[in-house]
Amino acid sequence: YQRRVRGADRRDVVLLADEVYQVNVYDSDKQFHSFKKVVCDLGLKVPLFSFHSVSKGVLGECGKRGGYMELCNFDKTLVDTVYKFASVSLCPNVAGQLTVDLMVKPPVEGDDSFESYTSEVNELFGSLQKRAALVAEMLNSLEGVTCNPPQGAMYAFPQITLSAKVVAAAEAAGMAPDAFYATELLEATGICVVPGSGFGQREGTYHYRTTFLPAAEKMELVTKLMTKFHAEFMDKYR
Repeated sequence: YQRRVRGADRRDVVLLADEVYQVNVYDSDKQFHSFKKVVCDLGLKVPLFSFHSVSKGVLGECGKRGGYMELCNFDKTLVDTVYKFASVSLCPNVAGQLTVDLMVKPPVEGDDSFESYTSEVNELFGSLQKRAALVAEMLNSLEGVTCNPPQGAMYAFPQITLSAKVVAAAEAAGMAPDAFYATELLEATGICVVPGSGFGQREGTYHYRTTFLPAAEKMELVTKLMTKFHAEFMDKYR
């Protein structure tokens, strides 16, 4: 983080910090670092846009929509202009505004809702943590697939080894090999993953991005469907 901030300072560029997954840290040896804190600790005046959202974390779970943007180390005229521009736009829905308020000002000890709020947040976070481990375990059990355990966010990004026959079939279909795999998976199971070819992966490697957002009671079915499809796909293109 310090290297990136110092690099931005040297090059006189603006930092845009997407910090929407700051709650979703599942590895106890890792922690979230705020770019604003890093900038302040270094005593630099790097211009910084910081973004946060309720649709990640444990409050919205990709359902609710609402968030905020903070501007640091910008001229007041620019800040006022951005504020004016945002003010003439359509307002987010009431539920989204309420959820943002809850995110930035959660119940504190002594509030009537503190215990129930804390219990629900811990339950949701624990469920996401378990699902992350479950998906990684399932993916690593598949032939030719390797996946690092997700340390945060809501996604797994496995690497998949595909045979020459798959590559040839994909070329015949006018598709990238991992996009071909993803399309076949979607058509066979209804499960949608995002091909790694859209993420600038290293040439000659194949990946896809999947999520562990399905409810815990549905994850077992999802893993069974993916496991069955993968075995049949690999047999078909040996």
